[in-house]
Amino acid sequence: MLIFTLSPALPQAPLNELPFHEWIFPDGSVWTQFYRTETGYLLRFPDLSDFLVSRDGRGVKCLPAPEVTEETFRHLYLNQVLPLALAKQGKLVFHASAVEIGMSGVAFMGESGRGKSTLAASFATSGFRFLTDDGLMVEPCDGGYQVMPSHPSIRLWDDSEQALISEGARKAPPVQFTSKARFLAGDNIVFCEQPRPLHRVYFLGEGTQQQPVFERMNPAEALIELVKHSFLLDIEEREMLAAQFDELSRLVSQPLYYRLDYPRRFEDLALVRKAIVEHVINEDQAT
Repeated sequence: MLIFTLSPALPQAPLNELPFHEWIFPDGSVWTQFYRTETGYLLRFPDLSDFLVSRDGRGVKCLPAPEVTEETFRHLYLNQVLPLALAKQGKLVFHASAVEIGMSGVAFMGESGRGKSTLAASFATSGFRFLTDDGLMVEPCDGGYQVMPSHPSIRLWDDSEQALISEGARKAPPVQFTSKARFLAGDNIVFCEQPRPLHRVYFLGEGTQQQPVFERMNPAEALIELVKHSFLLDIEEREMLAAQFDELSRLVSQPLYYRLDYPRRFEDLALVRKAIVEHVINEDQAT
């Protein structure tokens, strides 16, 4: 359970201490600053919003900056703060998208720009259902793990929108920090509301291959990648890091992990979807 509260808009107060961690854009500008407080944490998105997160991750208070739209601070909460708060509760949350294939969850992880959202949208507009665009949470279940559905929307750049989204798709109001459009689930972009067993995790390559190429990963390789793509609120909290490492070690004990590289051309997405579905089916038959 998590309680979200909203305070009136106020200018962001200067802080006398340095953040213990920062998220930095490739151009060197600051995206998020992490501070410790007496009751938990302060996450600052400069000129946009502050979020106070309780020490146990079960309470979040939003303090938007003046003239920041509701859509903007709620978008920050859903896509950035909520996954961090859930991770603070001990949940496993990853920067990843996921879709449903044959009643199972198939996840795509990779660096920003590797095509996670585009793949999810490609499946969701082609007869499959998506589980999450980002903030993939998995939970233990019946000897394995299951993918928990996230909020029913997908964010896309203009080129992916033009290639994949039909005119009837519902679009959320724009936010103030990105030109990405957010599309809401519906008849055109189909969402899966039920948890699905985690069946495959594909780590996306750089797009150097001319056709889809799959490579099985061993547990040690998968563990490194899962750590890299995890949401973590306090990267210096040893007890939490140790508990997460133990849970990730159990997660990688299952043979779910592959590297996947494929051409980054929209006209090849149908071929890529077909290859992924066939790989899931053929690997199951082989085992």
